[in-house]
Amino acid sequence: MELTTLSAISAIDGRYRKQVQHLDEYFSEYALIKYRVLVEIEYLFLLSKKKFFKLSDKTVKHLNKIKADFGLEDAQEIKQ
Repeated sequence: MELTTLSAISAIDGRYRKQVQHLDEYFSEYALIKYRVLVEIEYLFLLSKKKFFKLSDKTVKHLNKIKADFGLEDAQEIKQ
């Protein structure tokens, strides 16, 4: 993952970048935003399954596409 303000986990990213680079997928601001979106989508699926409301097949497909394709650009848009 490219180092940006969204993917940086701390000042450690400079000197020790090679040792901690794999952690940015879990501890960066990007990861926080990504996993928050994934949890919210799964929560919508659960509420739909419990019949609080119905999600159309088109909506389910769209939400699954968001989960599969979520990237830095999406996180940046949410951050705005």
